[in-house]
Order: sequence, then C-alpha cells, then structure tokens
Amino acid sequence: MSRTGEIVLGVISSVFTISAIILMSLFVIGGNAAFQDELLISEIEQGIMNDPQLIGQDMELVMEGVNAFTDIFIVLGWGFVVALVISLILNIIGIVAVVKNKNPKLAGIMFIAAGLFAGILSLTSILLYIAAIMCFVRKPPVKFAEQEYYAPEQTM
Repeated sequence: MSRTGEIVLGVISSVFTISAIILMSLFVIGGNAAFQDELLISEIEQGIMNDPQLIGQDMELVMEGVNAFTDIFIVLGWGFVVALVISLILNIIGIVAVVKNKNPKLAGIMFIAAGLFAGILSLTSILLYIAAIMCFVRKPPVKFAEQEYYAPEQTM
C-alpha cells in the first residue's frame, strides 16, 4: 500500500516549519537588536517624558514595563523557535516511519505531536493532523492466502 499522501503532507509541513523557524529566528534576533539600541530606548524615554499625565514614579514604572516586555519577548520568541524545532524533528520521525508503510501508527502519533508543537491551529498543524488521520484510517488491503482444498480420498 502506498503512503504517498501522508509523505507529501509531511514534507509540505516540514517546509512550512523550516520557514517558520527561519522567520521567527530573524524576528527574535531583529527584535532583540532593536530593543538593545540606545537610540530607540532614548526615543521611548523621551516619548514618556513628554506625556503630561505621567509623573516621575509613573515614568519609572513604564520604563520597567518596557524592559520587562523586551525580556518576555525574547524568552517567548526563542521558546517558540524551540517548539518549532521539536515539531520538525517529530515530523521527520513520522515521515521516516510512514515510508514504505513501516509503522503508520507511530507515524500518526508523531504527526499529531508535531502538530501540537507547531501550533494548535496553524496551517502546518492542520496538514499534520490530516496526515495522522490518514495514517490511522487507511488500512492495507486484506490478502487471503490461497488455500487449496483437497477432499479426502474415498476408498471402497
């Protein structure tokens, strides 16, 4: 039985995952560089100081909030990149397990786990869920062994 559909869906989702890893890494690196830029920080401080509704303590709290946001942005960004890398690894394991119909149940489990790490309702995860359903539902055709029936010889 050919598992071409599952393999194609797995490869397409792998390409999407690799693209997401690259884009998210660039986004986090760029965001980190932007938040480390002294010019940007001084412009944010200048904008806060120009706000007439903020007093001294409020300005300090807002700047602490901006610093906390940058730290959270970096941690969550790299955490998402790690989750995507785990998704890619599980996806590759699933593809290898489904090639030549070796172990489609393991492949289905790996595709579901990869879909969860890729984001619960992203395009990549939906493709992986479809591949997993195909792994579980499609069964190889039943082959009946040719049995010959020999009637016992009757002797009289």
